Amino acid sequence: MDLRYHTESMEQLCLSPLACRSVDSRGRARPEEHCQVRTSFQRDRDRIIHSKSFRRLKHKTQVFIIPEGDHYRTRLTHTLEVAQIARTVARALRLNEDLTEAIALGHDLGHTPFGHAGEQALDEVVTGGFKHNRQSLRVVEELEGPGGLNLTWEVRDGILNHTGPVTPITLEGQVVKIADRVAYINHDIDDALRGDILELNQLPEHCLNLLGREHSKRINNMIMDLIHSNQGRQSIQMSSGVQRATDDLRNFLFRHVYIGSEAKREEQKARHVVQYLFRHLHDNPTMMPLEYQRRADKIGMERAVCDYIAGMTDRYAIAQFEKLFIPRAFSIPE
Repeated sequence: MDLRYHTESMEQLCLSPLACRSVDSRGRARPEEHCQVRTSFQRDRDRIIHSKSFRRLKHKTQVFIIPEGDHYRTRLTHTLEVAQIARTVARALRLNEDLTEAIALGHDLGHTPFGHAGEQALDEVVTGGFKHNRQSLRVVEELEGPGGLNLTWEVRDGILNHTGPVTPITLEGQVVKIADRVAYINHDIDDALRGDILELNQLPEHCLNLLGREHSKRINNMIMDLIHSNQGRQSIQMSSGVQRATDDLRNFLFRHVYIGSEAKREEQKARHVVQYLFRHLHDNPTMMPLEYQRRADKIGMERAVCDYIAGMTDRYAIAQFEKLFIPRAFSIPE
C-alpha cells in the first residue's frame, strides 16, 4: 500500500466530518500524478517551504524596520508562529493539520519589503492598488518556479482570504485567518515591550484581566477560547468576550505602535525607497533582472516592476536604492 493511501485512510477515520480531507480537494489548476508518500496538502506545504519566496521572509520586516537586535520578529518568524497556533487549534478541532499548515506557511509570501509601509507605498503607485494577500496568491500561481507552484484550490483560497472581508471556504483557512491575528497582536506587544515602545501597565486593563498579563498566557487563553468555542461549529470564531478584548488590543496597537511610534520612525524613508525604486525601474526596465524584463513584455511594465519590488527583502531594496541613487566615491589609482 502506498503511504499516501494510508494517510488518506487515517484522515477518513480520525478527522471531524467538518474537516477538509485530502481526497476531497478540488484539485490543482494543472492535473498532476499523485505522490506515493504525501497527500496533496502535504505536497503543497513542502513546495511552499522550499520556495525562494519563503526563504526571503527571514529578511522582511514585521513591525520594526531593520531593528537593532536579534530577537525582534521578522516576516518569517511571524509565519512560523501563525503555523504553530493554527496547527494547535486544527488538531484540537480534528481539522486537517496539513491543509492548515500549508495555508499558514504561504499566507505572507507576497509581502513587500518594510512590512505594511512597503505595501502602502506600492498601493499608492500601482494601478488598481496592491494588497499583500493578492500578491501572495500571485506568487504561488505565477511567480515561483516555471508557472507557479500549482497548489491545490483550498490552499490558494486560504492564502487569498487570510485577510480582508471574504471568509475562507474551509474551516482550516478560517483557523489560519484568526491565528494570524492572534500571532501578530501578541508578538507585536512583546516586541513593543522589548523595544521600550510600551510598558505593560499601558495595555488596556480589562484585556489583561481577561486574557492574561503574560505573553504566553494571552496566547494560551486565545487558543483555548478558539478550541472551546468551535467544537462542531461550521464556522470558526472567538467567543464574544475574547473577540472584543482582541479587537481592543488591536486598536490599542494601532494607536500606540503601528502609527507614529518610535517603532515606525523609519517608515517614511522606507516608503520613499519603495516608490523611488518603482518609478525608476518603470522608466529604466533594463535595470531589472532579465526574467522581469521578459515578464514585462507579457504582463506589462507596471505589473512586472511591482512583482520585482514586492519580492525584495529589506536589505536588497536598500542596496538597490543605494546603487541607483547614492553617489559613490571616485577613487584615483596611486
